[in-house]
Amino acid sequence: MPFAFTDASLDRADDLRGDIEALARLWSNANLIAIDGEGRALAAGDDRPLLVPARMLENGFEHALLLGVRGGEAWFAIDAERVADANQTRTDLRSAAASWPAFDASLFAQARAMRHWRDRHRFCGVCGGENAFVRAGWLGRCTRCGAEHYPRTDPAVIVAITDGERLLLGRQAGWPEHRYSTLAGFVEPGESLEQTIVREVREESGVRVLRSRYLASQPWPFPGSLMLGFVAEAEPDVPQVDDELEDARWFTRVEVDLALRGESPPGGLRLSPSISISRWLVERWFAGERAGREQVASG
Repeated sequence: MPFAFTDASLDRADDLRGDIEALARLWSNANLIAIDGEGRALAAGDDRPLLVPARMLENGFEHALLLGVRGGEAWFAIDAERVADANQTRTDLRSAAASWPAFDASLFAQARAMRHWRDRHRFCGVCGGENAFVRAGWLGRCTRCGAEHYPRTDPAVIVAITDGERLLLGRQAGWPEHRYSTLAGFVEPGESLEQTIVREVREESGVRVLRSRYLASQPWPFPGSLMLGFVAEAEPDVPQVDDELEDARWFTRVEVDLALRGESPPGGLRLSPSISISRWLVERWFAGERAGREQVASG
């Protein structure tokens, strides 16, 4: 995929997570990526992560997260606090997604999401006891009641919505000036993805969705979501925003074309960066992708 965090060349090696002997063998020559409490990675410049030698941490796999295996080499994530000093270079995930190789950025995304989950689930939600993390960091087990806690991902829909001619985009307060994006929202309990699209779009813009079709997904670890990308057809309603969006409006193909080519006039439309599935959904709409059976010529 042309957006970030989707490199699939890593075998997550679920079968090895509970095998202490295998983890010990893998650790001897493992590659380690270090993540701090703010979700930043230790970096070796702007274009790659700092790979910490595993030999620095004897039996460190007991406190590390197994990310997976590729080409016989194991990759683990560790807490930066165990190896870092205050002066070491750190990189945030958005910056890494724009400059690191796709594989490294995907590793970072996985490690960041898991660090966030673990830091916020140190205690059992059932009895309040302390959780011990086992199975190479992928399972929290309460030391008091034995309840097991697994990592969670929050599903969210993100949608390129058209009335047949125009594209509906919205913006949040605090975004860069003139930046607009496809509409998105979290799935509620008991709701299908299609139902979420209808509800969220109506809540955020007042526009009525008629039909939708799934296209692709993107892990979005800010902090732990899965963005499910759709294209949708809607009524040409006049957008009316609530407190979730600062503005929502229909944009013409000419306006979108200029924004995609980076040629918008001053004050014109600015789209999300290419690391996001949002930009890709806009590109797919412009290329003629539609929710109905008939596709529109890209023209």
